Amino acid sequence: MHADATALAEAIGSGQLTARQAMETSLAAATSNASLGAITHLDEKKGRASADAFDALPVDQRAAMHFGGVPTLAKDLGGPFEGFPVSAGSSSIPRRGGMADSDLAIRFRGSGLCLFGLTTSPEFGLSLASEPAMGPVSRNPLAPHLSSGGSSGGAAAAVAAGIVSIAHATDAGGSIRVPAACCGLIGLKPGRGAIPAGPSYGNYLGGIASELAICRSVRDTVSIFANVSGDARGPFPPVLQVPAKEEGLRVGVLTDTGADMPTAPERLEAVEAAARSLEKKGHRIIPVKWTEIDQLALASATAFADIVCINLAETVERLSADLSGTEEITQAVLERGLDMRGTDAWRAMNMLAFISRDLWRLFDDIDCLLTPMLATAPKPIGSFPTDHRDVEAHFQRMTAFAPLAPLANISGFPAITLPFGEDGKGLPLPVQLLAPMGQEMRLLALAAHLEKEERWSHRFPVAGFAQ
Repeated sequence: MHADATALAEAIGSGQLTARQAMETSLAAATSNASLGAITHLDEKKGRASADAFDALPVDQRAAMHFGGVPTLAKDLGGPFEGFPVSAGSSSIPRRGGMADSDLAIRFRGSGLCLFGLTTSPEFGLSLASEPAMGPVSRNPLAPHLSSGGSSGGAAAAVAAGIVSIAHATDAGGSIRVPAACCGLIGLKPGRGAIPAGPSYGNYLGGIASELAICRSVRDTVSIFANVSGDARGPFPPVLQVPAKEEGLRVGVLTDTGADMPTAPERLEAVEAAARSLEKKGHRIIPVKWTEIDQLALASATAFADIVCINLAETVERLSADLSGTEEITQAVLERGLDMRGTDAWRAMNMLAFISRDLWRLFDDIDCLLTPMLATAPKPIGSFPTDHRDVEAHFQRMTAFAPLAPLANISGFPAITLPFGEDGKGLPLPVQLLAPMGQEMRLLALAAHLEKEERWSHRFPVAGFAQ
């Protein structure tokens, strides 16, 4: 397994290289990997300035930052990070400055991360592929004819290719976990209220979205979560963390996603293998039938689609934005949102409470849930077209690809994905773990155990780190 962000920070901290040298190698990697389409906005000047500012800090200040001097990228959606204006993957939004750091961005920078660009996302995050019409098309470093996922596909491509060792990402319906799963990476979707959303609280879709990062290791995920979570200023109250438990958890295991959204056999076998590993660790395995969760999964997918449509319509009206030149599916999603009645909108928002309630009932008998992350291998480029107006077909394609992704978003539960083996073509076999709110550390402890089996190795080294 190649190095991660923690190892790169340690190399910088020990004097093996400076933050400026690490930045230069990341900038060089960004250029040499330009064909992957991972980066949509590059600012070499700001990247170098950030690295130089870190190198100029007193030794004690540098040592206090866990990711001191490590180059990184932000997503072209979410944030914002001052000096890196987002376009949300749309040519209808010109890149303009003036936006101050979000609370999350301040914590990212405070951990020592040095930003030099923005990663590719689909237009307004409306796809599980990152192929905006404005370009670039984000490709999977493991197989460039395949998608790197969405909507944080550029982030995943950049981390998997080693351009950076860690990258900011957002997740409203699987947008951290799906790209991480496509590219053999670690993706934690924090629970509702765990990550600060201030000061604007924008782009949070009624509470279904959260932000964190795509990582190469569980320990990096543990550290970034520890560095940026907690003390969130509304609109959702922070949840106290439950300590990790080494053994004795009741692990629900789902190895079926039904006839309408079937999961490939090798991906179900990865779930079974992960369950056996956790059982050997001392956890109790409890089979969960698809019929116990299918209605929750389907209702979550429906609520996700409705909330996305409502959110886009409200955002356009509030900002008086002109979306006439956007992609066809974007315009259709907007029209659907504008046409929805108030009672339909309220029903969609109520589903957050109802689905969370019903999922809690399932968790009366289990402590966490182990599931497949993706139903199939990563899709070929072009599998999620946006040049049409069939909103139902668009969302159905996404649900079929990741049937259980929106469940964590709508319920507010945290969820993590990690690779647990590879298929016959060398592509990752990802699994997903879900737990009730406040149990991110339990998920991370379980993921760390699975990671130790070393069933997956990163294909490419991290730029700037001597392997």
